[in-house]
Amino acid sequence: MIIVLKKDEAKEKIEVVKKAFDGKKQVFVHENRVAVQGAKADEIPSEVLNAAEDVITNVPAAVQSSRLLHPEDTIVKTAHTEVGGNKLALMAGPCSVESEEHIHRMAKVAKAAGASFLRGGAFKPRTSPYSFQGLGEEGLKYLREAADENGMDVITEVMDDEHVELVGKYTDFFQIGARNMQNFSLLKEVGKTKIPVALKRGMSATIDDVLNAAEYIAAGGNNQIILIERGIRTFDNKYTRNTFDVGAVPVLQQLTHYPVIVDPSHAAGVWDLVTPLAQAGVAAGASGLIVENMHFLTDRKHSSRILSRKWHVVAKRFTKSFQPGNEVFECEALRSIPKPNHMKF
Repeated sequence: MIIVLKKDEAKEKIEVVKKAFDGKKQVFVHENRVAVQGAKADEIPSEVLNAAEDVITNVPAAVQSSRLLHPEDTIVKTAHTEVGGNKLALMAGPCSVESEEHIHRMAKVAKAAGASFLRGGAFKPRTSPYSFQGLGEEGLKYLREAADENGMDVITEVMDDEHVELVGKYTDFFQIGARNMQNFSLLKEVGKTKIPVALKRGMSATIDDVLNAAEYIAAGGNNQIILIERGIRTFDNKYTRNTFDVGAVPVLQQLTHYPVIVDPSHAAGVWDLVTPLAQAGVAAGASGLIVENMHFLTDRKHSSRILSRKWHVVAKRFTKSFQPGNEVFECEALRSIPKPNHMKF
């Protein structure tokens, strides 16, 4: 239940509610709105109901994430930019930090394309246990140095609750990957921090699943959350890696105050589809993009493998931020090197 109180009486009546349910039920407050988890109307003190402008009884389980409690947009601010509101945030970088030289080169490419966040994984949850799993703390150091050198913020994945403290020393944004969306011990741990969290939708997750996962983070006291639509598994993955659920963007924005951004790279899985999917996501109202940019680069330390196997296709210098009512923005893809037609993410 959410009670919308008259503003001139809100402060006093909120204290009445807190006292009435102390140790019994969860109480959440946002300005003149107070939510009591699991409460019925006959449990609310009459003096509180008499001071109410509205009483909302049909409340989702993810109450802190809901616009019913928090009607205005959340804007997550970082050292160099912000996510949410009328600004379009661009996060770009390689899938993983392959070497010091690699991430510094990729940072320059991302910055030149207009990105304000440098992405890159130091701990990688690969499909195969035999694939490259990341450089760990060494990779985090390289990532931080490259971002600072280019005046960018860092966003990087944290895979395990035991890594939260370590990753937190180097990042401006925790990323929770699709495979960890319902890793509740990890969500609780990042919820205890003050570092913003980017939560990716799981590949088989419903909209409510995403919102309930975000609630685990918020329950720990961290409301600096953004949600990422990155494509879901459907019956056809012959031509794209995942199915890009563009409808999830406006649906989530109706339901939650958290910014919603899109990841067209993982949705597409094919380089030449990244730009149109990015356009579709922003046209649907996304607050930003997180994309992969790549280069062919052989690392001397690991000379037997091509460290960045994918074509560099960061989409993007947007000439206009998309806002409702604006005409469709222009987008140009940066294509820095030749690419094989079969190259996939």
